[in-house]
Amino acid sequence: MKLLISIFTCMLALPLMASASPADSAETAVALKTGQATPHVSLLTPDGESFDLGAAVREQPTVLIFYRGGWCPYCNRHLAALQEIEGDLLELGFQIIAVSPDQPAALQPTIEKHELHYRLLSDRDMKASSAYGVAYVVPEDIRTKYEGFGVDLASVPGNPEAKWLPVPAIFLIDAEGVVRFVHTNPDYKVRLDPADILEAAEDVVGSSD
Repeated sequence: MKLLISIFTCMLALPLMASASPADSAETAVALKTGQATPHVSLLTPDGESFDLGAAVREQPTVLIFYRGGWCPYCNRHLAALQEIEGDLLELGFQIIAVSPDQPAALQPTIEKHELHYRLLSDRDMKASSAYGVAYVVPEDIRTKYEGFGVDLASVPGNPEAKWLPVPAIFLIDAEGVVRFVHTNPDYKVRLDPADILEAAEDVVGSSD
């Protein structure tokens, strides 16, 4: 029995590979759970250069944020609010990385507008969002509404008419690339308070001592 438990634990810790299948809705998206290893995926920097996210989260503890895009006011407020705890997170040894489906060129305006000091990455093909289990297909009526506002939604591969987004999410990841804390909410208007993120980060550091 102990051998079986050990095998199961090892399987949970194996890095996951990116999946191209989004959930049918934000409510049915199933994010990575605590104890699971993070996937090996590469994203793009604001300059369009490749960035190995899988390697980065294994270099130091990471606060990884998935947001809908620079066009989303709720996301912008949350990104700006994170600066309240950025110094505390850095002191705890964390780096902050925020990921969205925005085109690489659309990241720099968000950085400049909110004077962000942490890293923003483009997940235009949604590889990271899919691999972390937060990608979902946008309902047709919502898609039409967003496109009417000029929002540049990412297309699902093989089905350009279908669009997808990430469920807003926060993952706290240790230096081995293992998820230690997860928060998602299908209601994009609900975000985790920065104080709660800091408390969770302190718990992660405390549990590793």
